[in-house]
Amino acid sequence: MNVIRAACHVHSQWSYDGKWRLEQLAAGFAKRGYRVVLVTEHDRGFDEAKRREHRAACQQASSEEVLLVPGIEYSDPSNVVHLLVWGDVPFIGSGVEPERILGTAHESGGITVFAHPSRKEAWKQFIPDWSAKLLGIEFWNRKTDGLAPSKQAWSLLQKTDLVPFAGLDFHDSRQFFPMALLLETQAPINEATVLTALQGRRCRSEVFGLEASALANGFHAKALHGAESLRRATARLYRTTMRRVHKGRN
Repeated sequence: MNVIRAACHVHSQWSYDGKWRLEQLAAGFAKRGYRVVLVTEHDRGFDEAKRREHRAACQQASSEEVLLVPGIEYSDPSNVVHLLVWGDVPFIGSGVEPERILGTAHESGGITVFAHPSRKEAWKQFIPDWSAKLLGIEFWNRKTDGLAPSKQAWSLLQKTDLVPFAGLDFHDSRQFFPMALLLETQAPINEATVLTALQGRRCRSEVFGLEASALANGFHAKALHGAESLRRATARLYRTTMRRVHKGRN
């Protein structure tokens, strides 16, 4: 078995809000020591034909140094619940009920993860029955949660046996962060062996070199949440100051 680093929840220009081309993602993440990039394009603007084109493009952008695994981030009709799906799963649709997403992905042998529970309080929509068709929950989403893991996500994880995922939610270079999904895989490293490792739950999340449980509780958790509170307070102060400056100029 080999232990490799994977970047989870990554968007390219195939997503409406992504900034980097697939080739840039491959080079950028390989440079930072990642062997696999779990790509998750937004469902908006996709259909089955585009999904297949995206799969081919990911394969073409991959190299011996880094593998891009294609996936889709599906949203529910209210755009609150988002589910990350990997595997050769036929395109399910945009704005689809979570039960249909989970069912289709499961029937097609796909992998599904509940994304950023803290965003728009999506954790309140979580239904325990979903656990049977989920692999994991993002306990820390870099874009939504900032410098600390989600307390609500960790609470959900404690009520299930799901895997805690650390997701970059990468759209541009601001989302680079020392977090990774460590995978125990067999050679050769390809989409099939990566998905097999995930299905076998041979994976664990790591941020700052520490595993999920060490980051969600105790000293580390308090320090991280303190840093995030300070960051948000500073950001609010900056926005208020800039509004006053702008108002004074007018």
